[in-house]
Amino acid sequence: MVNEMKNNAKQRLKLLVLTDMLSKSSDENNPKTTSEIISYLNEKGISCDRRTLAKDIALLNANGYEIMHVFVGHEKGYYISERRFSTPELKILIDAVRAAGFITEKKTQDLIRKIAFLEGDYQGDLLTSKPIWYFTHKHNNEQIYYNVDSLEEAIQQNRRAEFIYFDLDENRERVYRKNREVYNVEPLSLVYSENYYYLICYSSKYNELCNYRVDRMERVVKTNEPISPEAAEAEKGIAEYTESVFNMYNVSEATKVTLEFDRKILNAVYDKFGEDTEVSVLKDDLLSVDANVRIGPTFWGWLFTFGDQMTITAPKEAADEYRKRLKKTLKRLGK
Repeated sequence: MVNEMKNNAKQRLKLLVLTDMLSKSSDENNPKTTSEIISYLNEKGISCDRRTLAKDIALLNANGYEIMHVFVGHEKGYYISERRFSTPELKILIDAVRAAGFITEKKTQDLIRKIAFLEGDYQGDLLTSKPIWYFTHKHNNEQIYYNVDSLEEAIQQNRRAEFIYFDLDENRERVYRKNREVYNVEPLSLVYSENYYYLICYSSKYNELCNYRVDRMERVVKTNEPISPEAAEAEKGIAEYTESVFNMYNVSEATKVTLEFDRKILNAVYDKFGEDTEVSVLKDDLLSVDANVRIGPTFWGWLFTFGDQMTITAPKEAADEYRKRLKKTLKRLGK
């Protein structure tokens, strides 16, 4: 009686085992033959023959699965056709994880393996067989992954969050701000920019939005304290805030500047301001563009990247400020 109950239980699991096996071990280039499937099920203690297998496949197809068949020699071979992700989609996800500096090396390998094998063993082996190595400086804060989880939970539930915040000194040692004082913030959104994750919060003290680096946090916890109505209202301005802080150009607080630059860096201009940006030709290889930017450290850092290949010519105040910064740089270099 006991053995009979066990056999009945295994038979009820047959369809689950069958779909799991086909999902992991088959695709259109690697169908599983009838003999292979029957042998696999028998090894699991599940009885099956060619007649019952055909009925099982028909039942699965009638209930939304898409199990295809081809002839392999003189017998049918089965594989699951419809998959959640295509190979190019999985490749893009894997490359994004590899290139993300905020994910530690250990967590990178874990995530890559999980993504690669989402659509079965064959796809997983294919996607991990020839890795592309990025020269990304991976962070060593193993808590980042869990910080994101806690903060996202707080954001979804409209709750405050707490953490302690630190910087790194010249020896890469953590220097805690405010003597390890716990920050209690009203989180609104997580933003990924320039290889870092930032938490966007509402500051009731200054009645404005502010941001913190997630990789500089420790002991992140979601509290039971709800965010304020003021914070909920400030959330409407997040898109504008992130444009201003992270992308250096913003509609509300923008300054229109004129930039002259070499034709060879035209792609970099399109990358920054968009492919619909209007560009004027001044002469042969000298181009010009008018753009709205938020003048500050981010803008100056971007401009300095191009050295003598780009300069700012208007407005006069911005052009004068650029000259001053160049002179200070030369003075610091002793020139």
